[in-house]
Amino acid sequence: MHGADPRLVLGLHRSRHHRDILTAALDLGVTALDTAAPYFGFRSHTVLAETAADLLPRFTLSTKVGFFPSAGGAEHSLDPVRLRLAVERAARELGREPDTVLLHNPERALAGLSTADGHTLLGDACTALADAARDGLCRAWGVASWDTRSLGTVQVDGLPSPDVLMVRAGFLVGMDLLDATTILRTAWQPGETWGMSPFGGGHRKVWEEFDPRPFLRPSHGDLSRIQAAFRTAFHLPSTSATAVGTDVSGHLAQLVQALGAEVDTAAVSQYLRALHGHRQS
Repeated sequence: MHGADPRLVLGLHRSRHHRDILTAALDLGVTALDTAAPYFGFRSHTVLAETAADLLPRFTLSTKVGFFPSAGGAEHSLDPVRLRLAVERAARELGREPDTVLLHNPERALAGLSTADGHTLLGDACTALADAARDGLCRAWGVASWDTRSLGTVQVDGLPSPDVLMVRAGFLVGMDLLDATTILRTAWQPGETWGMSPFGGGHRKVWEEFDPRPFLRPSHGDLSRIQAAFRTAFHLPSTSATAVGTDVSGHLAQLVQALGAEVDTAAVSQYLRALHGHRQS
């Protein structure tokens, strides 16, 4: 049994939701779990409650709302009434209040709107989640954004500041997106930032061609390239936790091991300067 380490979050996107991976996570000290209403065909919450109700109280649990079942599979909405009902439904389906509820990819609804209309729509959605947290439906609220560039166009100044901002992280995130995240965090001042998708959706061939181990101090030749990529992702951008999806306990154990490595922040800064220079040339 490992000591709890909140930096690694077990994400359930594409997960089969087997009980075995949850028990393995707890044994490894992974006590943070992230899911979303539409995961597992909109059944993630109910399946978790059916297969692991006794385990869920041992996790810090986050979920996301904003996608809803439709005839076409799923539709996205920032309607504050629908969001409030979705938070209430999540608590019922899980059999407990989530610790954190995140607004799921709000940029989907903001595309094509004017700055003023986008500001109002996002503000109403954020207020709905902030009110849900105030009313005890969750402990904290936040925003999970796959593309923060769209959020920067609606001027988040003056909107409720999220407790958590969840963004893409890692070497496969482009400089334009990293810059957009930096600008958004400066304007919005979230309580903390979490990373997601540190391997870029499973592009394993990248790690055959690129070795990120020199970004660790020392270079940790005993760790794999995947482990080094995961550990360095906490600095691209700077995050307090990173969500990773896997159904294989051995993979999860390797990521836990990687948390013990130290990142060479000077090397990361040099890498970011190089990216900036390449983009401007």
